[in-house]
Amino acid sequence: MKIADAFKNRKAFISFITCGDPSLDATQRLLVEMERGGVDLIELGIPFSDPTAEGPVIQGANIRALSGGVTTDKIFDMVRRVRPKLNVPLVFMTYANVVFSYGVERFAKTCAEIGISGIILPDVPFEEKHEFSDVFESFGVEFISLIAPTSEDRISLVAGEAKGFVYCVSSLGVTGTRSTITTDIGAMIEKVKEATNTPAAVGFGISTPEQAADIARFADGIIIGSAIVKLIGKYGEEADKPVYEFVKSVREALDK
Repeated sequence: MKIADAFKNRKAFISFITCGDPSLDATQRLLVEMERGGVDLIELGIPFSDPTAEGPVIQGANIRALSGGVTTDKIFDMVRRVRPKLNVPLVFMTYANVVFSYGVERFAKTCAEIGISGIILPDVPFEEKHEFSDVFESFGVEFISLIAPTSEDRISLVAGEAKGFVYCVSSLGVTGTRSTITTDIGAMIEKVKEATNTPAAVGFGISTPEQAADIARFADGIIIGSAIVKLIGKYGEEADKPVYEFVKSVREALDK
């Protein structure tokens, strides 16, 4: 399944979930519910003990998942089980150390085998990405680049090599919900569009249907993580319905 498919017919809604929070069985159910609610692509977070790009909400989810005994291999097995039930692309989001310690080639090969379409490693600088991207792309797994508000002169450089979609970071700092997003998203997207035809999606801080619709005026897609993870943290094993309803409300706002 190609990442490009997520952007074909409408503004893409990309959701994020931490695998294994509160359990891998719950994750499996939530993936199905999120697709039913209208997401077009799902980022699967592989928990890590030191997730430097994450705010307190997703850090908490990482701690809960790891405390529950989640491992990379168990996540791979969960994806094998759920992939046939899903019709949207799946992308892993994790940290270089997780991939490196597993073995870059072994990790990339497994991604290809279980139907993962892309990988996001937020702690890998653009200048050092080829150590990972070349291997993943040799297995047909797209390496997704992030562009921050501070990228300025580097936006064209990073976007020019982008695969899958360009992950535009809306705010400085870590992930988390924000009441307002002050970055000039329109100007950032414009620079990206000058450099590439690869779709641009905006994440970090979008937490309401209204914010999603506002950002989607400029972007090809929006990414929501912390707001969903917060619901999972609140409702635990009973999160299926609240997550579905939230996702559905965002989808409806994007489609207006």
